Amino acid sequence: MSVSAISIRNLSFSYQQQQGNCFSNLNLEIGEGERFGLFGPNGAGKTTLMNCMTGLLQPQSGTIELLGIPVLKHRGSVNHLFGLVPQEFSFYQELSPLENLEFFGAWYGLRRNEIKERATMLLKILSLDLVKNKQVQQFSGGMKRRMNLAIGVFHKPQILFLDEPTVGVDVETRQAIISYLKELNNMGTTLIYTSHQLSEAEELCDRAALIDAGKIIVHGSLSALLLQHKEAQLEGLYLKLTGKKYEGL
Repeated sequence: MSVSAISIRNLSFSYQQQQGNCFSNLNLEIGEGERFGLFGPNGAGKTTLMNCMTGLLQPQSGTIELLGIPVLKHRGSVNHLFGLVPQEFSFYQELSPLENLEFFGAWYGLRRNEIKERATMLLKILSLDLVKNKQVQQFSGGMKRRMNLAIGVFHKPQILFLDEPTVGVDVETRQAIISYLKELNNMGTTLIYTSHQLSEAEELCDRAALIDAGKIIVHGSLSALLLQHKEAQLEGLYLKLTGKKYEGL
């Protein structure tokens, strides 16, 4: 019997300063090796749900398991299973790419030779090798996004959470990031992805969930959902199911 990459059962979560639940009895299964997208407008709960899945937020009730391991009960065991590429930059601006990767590699508990080999490979793959000794604060937005991704995948996680990983980047950088994410997936990494770029989402994701007001409206194979609802694109599907136009950032 195969184990789901992520299993969410009866999840309820609310912020103290807000009335009502952000989520109430939410259920979701994401299989190993999937490229799964979470889509919805600002305030729908995408980032909140991702933060619950990674243990950054603690739900009021329900369970979340990563590869069969309960997140809240065994945080030490699950931390090495996943990587997180947040929307905010998650590195030290005053350090160089190489210094950042050496720091996070040590934080992940990797051996010195592993850190060196991994850093050399990722800096080359993500086209940062020629600027590896420059301060990251001097970089363009696209280069910083690549740096964010390098840190998130440095320890070879089995599950990778991506919250708007290409926001604000140029077309070339976007394609480079999407191409690398597909390579990771082909090697077995499960991708959990959220973005306002629906055309990008259609290119990357094979399964998806549409979220609105803290509820999963529909989820499943992206191609099957489009066929079922007779829509050619994800934006049209969202409009049909919610009655709302999908708005970007």
